[in-house]
Amino acid sequence: MLKMKDILDEKDPKLRQISKEVTFPMTKEDLKNIDLMEEYLVNSQIEETAEKYDLRPGMGLSAVQIGVLKRYIVIVDDTEEGFESYVMVNPKIVSTSQEMIYVESGEGCLSVNRECEGIVPRYARVTVEGYDTEGNKIRVRAREELAIAFQHEIDHLNGILFVDKIDPKNPYKNINQYRPI
Repeated sequence: MLKMKDILDEKDPKLRQISKEVTFPMTKEDLKNIDLMEEYLVNSQIEETAEKYDLRPGMGLSAVQIGVLKRYIVIVDDTEEGFESYVMVNPKIVSTSQEMIYVESGEGCLSVNRECEGIVPRYARVTVEGYDTEGNKIRVRAREELAIAFQHEIDHLNGILFVDKIDPKNPYKNINQYRPI
């Protein structure tokens, strides 16, 4: 099981590198990493389990956050019907809405272990294309929190952290141009 100590901190230079495309078939190690990432995210969203293992709640992880410079991400959305998992290999955002949003309570990241004031402008809706672990092409249309999660995790694959998107001189710059969620 992954623990917080297994997730790279923002000071780690690996997080600033661009991850490499994955070739198919995927390695057993990559498939195991995906399972571990998904397990962490589900466990982190179950209060008792998160407390027991001292897990910070998270919605998404990219491979680079566990030290693997490959282009795959896992997002776990806690819905009314239960947990819905999205595993995407070599993801690319292929379309976006014009409408921009931000997380009113502030965006967070399992690799950023500090409070960060400011807004992170994100698209309200995105369409993401990539592959499942078998190499089959998949497409996901996401909105609101899920759209933010996809944008956040794909940024990681490009060496970008959410804190990079906050204007250091004016953390709430243009706030009226975006809808809070």
